[in-house]
Amino acid sequence: MRTALITGITGQDGQYLAEVLHEEGYKVYGLIKGQRNPKAEMITSEFPFVELVEGDLQDLSSLIAALEYTQPHEVYNLGAISFVALSFKQAELTANITGLGVLRLLEAIRLVGGENNPIRFYQASSSEMFGKVRETPQTELTPLHPRSPYGSAKVFGHHTTVNYRESYDLFAVSGILFNHESPRRGFEFVTRKVSDGVARIKLGLADHLALGNLDAHRDWGFAGDYVRAMWLMLQQTQPDDYVIATGKGLSVRDFVEAAFRAVGIGIVWRGTGADEVGYGVDVLDLDDDHNLRVGVDQVFGIGLAAELPPPARTEAADANGRVFAGGDDLFDIGYGLHLRRDDGGDGGRGDQGRATRRR
Repeated sequence: MRTALITGITGQDGQYLAEVLHEEGYKVYGLIKGQRNPKAEMITSEFPFVELVEGDLQDLSSLIAALEYTQPHEVYNLGAISFVALSFKQAELTANITGLGVLRLLEAIRLVGGENNPIRFYQASSSEMFGKVRETPQTELTPLHPRSPYGSAKVFGHHTTVNYRESYDLFAVSGILFNHESPRRGFEFVTRKVSDGVARIKLGLADHLALGNLDAHRDWGFAGDYVRAMWLMLQQTQPDDYVIATGKGLSVRDFVEAAFRAVGIGIVWRGTGADEVGYGVDVLDLDDDHNLRVGVDQVFGIGLAAELPPPARTEAADANGRVFAGGDDLFDIGYGLHLRRDDGGDGGRGDQGRATRRR
């Protein structure tokens, strides 16, 4: 049986990758820092086929011990301090784990694997390495220009992977992944922040949603697809680096509108810059041409509906994702959503803004 060791096993990608490897018949090990890790119980409960082993990307000797115990055919390094905003506050820790952690793990693989090293290594690089974009679309040959401690640490790890591949003939690859999301994504990421906020507003559990730069563009894919790409990289005959993306960029604004549309709410934007405000309407507030019905101004409380641009078409979906017109029984009738954008935020993580629900 083939074996694989995953660092970052408790994260979104680690969980999906563990499932892929299990389906492919691997014995799966997950590296975890100490048995008191609060997420260890979740992994053992939800992924009983994963065996956890202790190890720390800041400690070379622990990585050597983990490799000697697991004897992996493949190592997937997904562990990192992965939040851009946090990396500015904890730059040294980010560099030590996200950057130097790659060096330590590769060195451990070199020492344990010996000559004709059989261990194949995957490094989770990031589109954040491109930073100040030199060309569009970005490719494996696009110059790197990181603009955060996180991006800089990822560049170090990326180049270190290339160096070990060329210097020690290791089968070491880097996957330069653009944003990839799922229900397992942490709430500190804008996609889950929006989906959770919309659901809470829809259910009456919240009255605002804080967001930042709505015009920031991202290339979003599904994490389950991207981790399979990781596995496929290690199945090639020769090691190389790969960019993984959908090739389609969408704005945070697009994402917000789509999320509200999924629960039967259309958004109408008013104003510009930091003073821009979005207003939500029920599908019943739209006529057959998808324009606001007369009297909607009383829902908004901001003046005549004629002053507002017509909202985008809004449809409702049932619990299985099937779209249908009307949707009278999906939500309360007669409220609007007031969405205000504050300045600041990178649109990808930790954004600032405001939305309130009005009767």
